[in-house]
Amino acid sequence: MNTQEHFMRSDTALLVVDAQYGFMPGGGLPVEGGDAIVPVINRIAPRFANVVLTQDWHPRDHVSFAASHPGRAPFETIRLPYGEQVLWPTHCVQGTHDAALHADLRIDHAQLIVRKGFRRELDSYSAFVEADRRTTTGLAAYLGARGIRALYLCGLATDYCVAWSALDARAAGFEATVVEDACRAIDLDGSLARAWSAMAAAGVRRCTSAEI
Repeated sequence: MNTQEHFMRSDTALLVVDAQYGFMPGGGLPVEGGDAIVPVINRIAPRFANVVLTQDWHPRDHVSFAASHPGRAPFETIRLPYGEQVLWPTHCVQGTHDAALHADLRIDHAQLIVRKGFRRELDSYSAFVEADRRTTTGLAAYLGARGIRALYLCGLATDYCVAWSALDARAAGFEATVVEDACRAIDLDGSLARAWSAMAAAGVRRCTSAEI
């Protein structure tokens, strides 16, 4: 089997995580260099027969927003009923330009968009399981029903939504590979190094777009 046949297999999919204006320069929660991933994603996406996208989709008063907690500032950490929560700047509010997928993405053959973080009282980094670690998005069941076993992940941000999605993919029994140069990180207080360490321990592989 040649390389192209590998990515075009019916049991392999590309998962594009949160490639939205909110995480691009000028967005509500900008990731440095976030817009640089768009051409990389556009280059690799046609090599996959199956593509799934995720989209952060928050109500305006979402519990993860610092603005929802008077006296608190962005990037502080608080305890919520489901555990530790970083407080973020307001971002990706439902129906706003900030929440829209980047217009330059060229992935017309994508088959599913998974919206996450739409429950006011619950954050969701992972494409699979929300922050309470119990509420499922339904993605694992969808992929299983489609016979997909291997995922390549890209998007924003490496150390949060990409990493959590990769870890949960492994926990759900999928092979997972992160396309490094098709991601960018927030890197909050060493979060990137911790994310790579956790992913390596879980068996998540790394590659570059040149290998696809």
